[in-house]
Amino acid sequence: MHFNIKESLTYLNKYKIKKFVDGDGIILEDIFSKKEIEVRFYGLDAPELKYCNKVKNDEKVLQLPASLLIELGNLSFNFLMQQAKIGETCTLIQEKGNEKDKYGRTLGYVILNDGQVLNDIMIKEGYAKPYNEVFCEMLPQYQEWNLEAKINKKGLFSRVNYF
Repeated sequence: MHFNIKESLTYLNKYKIKKFVDGDGIILEDIFSKKEIEVRFYGLDAPELKYCNKVKNDEKVLQLPASLLIELGNLSFNFLMQQAKIGETCTLIQEKGNEKDKYGRTLGYVILNDGQVLNDIMIKEGYAKPYNEVFCEMLPQYQEWNLEAKINKKGLFSRVNYF
């Protein structure tokens, strides 16, 4: 991961992975205060795990059946759980002025102990797509990596051409 404007970032250390929510969300626990926060990964969107309004809308827009979209959501979720482990420590990075989404969830880049960024992995490997509705610094890079994953039929693109 590289950022052009380092001053625009806030580094929040000392978290551990508590729970996986879905392919684009995670619950982190502050090691010291034990406070839990739900983090939605900056710049990406993964299919849902259960039938909801978003699946209903995606079904209409994408012309894909809900059952397939939910199956893709489970593939994304399972892939994420293979990339990191419950209890693993990590660093949360946030963009100043862009810390919460419209639902009040914390937005962030999650950096693992080996330096890999979960957000980057999910996009590069084709298990999430760029989320264009909220800008983040990595969005242009995520769009490029998404196209590469699609061309190379990686991840979910091995099953569908779009999701």
